Amino acid sequence: MSLTAKQKGVLKGMLIGFLLALSILVLGSNLNPFNFNESLGVIDRLQIAILWCLVPILFLTVSIGRLARHRFFTPQDIDGSGLTEGTEQAKLLQALIQNTLEQTILAVMAYFIWSVAMPSHWLSVVPIAALAFGLGRILFFKGYQKGAPSRAVGFTLCFYTSALMILSTLGYLVWQQIS
Repeated sequence: MSLTAKQKGVLKGMLIGFLLALSILVLGSNLNPFNFNESLGVIDRLQIAILWCLVPILFLTVSIGRLARHRFFTPQDIDGSGLTEGTEQAKLLQALIQNTLEQTILAVMAYFIWSVAMPSHWLSVVPIAALAFGLGRILFFKGYQKGAPSRAVGFTLCFYTSALMILSTLGYLVWQQIS
């Protein structure tokens, strides 16, 4: 099967995003750069999750605010997407909200699950993942209008980090049950 130039660009972005996400998990859990104590209690773990969940939530808030601002200042869009066709800019901003919402839900779940279930000296993964989320969203927003290859690293940096956190936690918990 031969890939188009766009598919090759997306594949390259996917590979970069995956390798970065894998590095976040491996290095964050092994090096513990935030120096989390091995005996953190549940309350401390939840505080870490809550603090770092604010990063994805902030990006979602900004995404919603951008569309609200656009609608307020654009007569064709002020009535909202349910009542109008929507300008191209409104559709683009709505697509950014939708993707950011999906990524935020996944990230928030991943951060909470990881914070509670994984060994506390592995918790550095959470703040590193949150910072990567912020970088990923910026890259995604900047690259969106240029097409799929230009936004692939931004998308995958958010998605693969959260997905690997969830899958790693599942594997860890299953291993704890069978060993």
